[in-house]
Amino acid sequence: MASRTACVLCYFPRVNDYETALGRWLSSDAMDGDAAFGLTRRSEAGPEAIARVRDWVRDRFRLSQDAPIMVSEITCNLPGCPPLETVVAFWENETRYHFKLFKPVAEVTSDNLPFAWMKESLIVPEGFGCDCC
Repeated sequence: MASRTACVLCYFPRVNDYETALGRWLSSDAMDGDAAFGLTRRSEAGPEAIARVRDWVRDRFRLSQDAPIMVSEITCNLPGCPPLETVVAFWENETRYHFKLFKPVAEVTSDNLPFAWMKESLIVPEGFGCDCC
């Protein structure tokens, strides 16, 4: 059951989308996978756009040719989320790096990527829970 808050102005209970999603997550009846949080995967991102972003990431962060790089486009139906976002994750020496770009993968340019000197700040801490990648 979603948590409810009382509207101070009208004294009627109201539930917003965030409270509904949070309530479902906290309850055991949440849906499996990303759909529980209003996230769904899109397959319409062209392979050329994904390959282009992957190549830019490899060049920007000076990754070896065998370093795994994941580029995904997801939709988010939660309030405040952009309708489409690009999620990038890569691994180097068993360390995972991660960042998001708040636009569809087809619209990403090399200028949208984080600067190379920011690489260490993209490290995902051990035990960090992130369902997107």
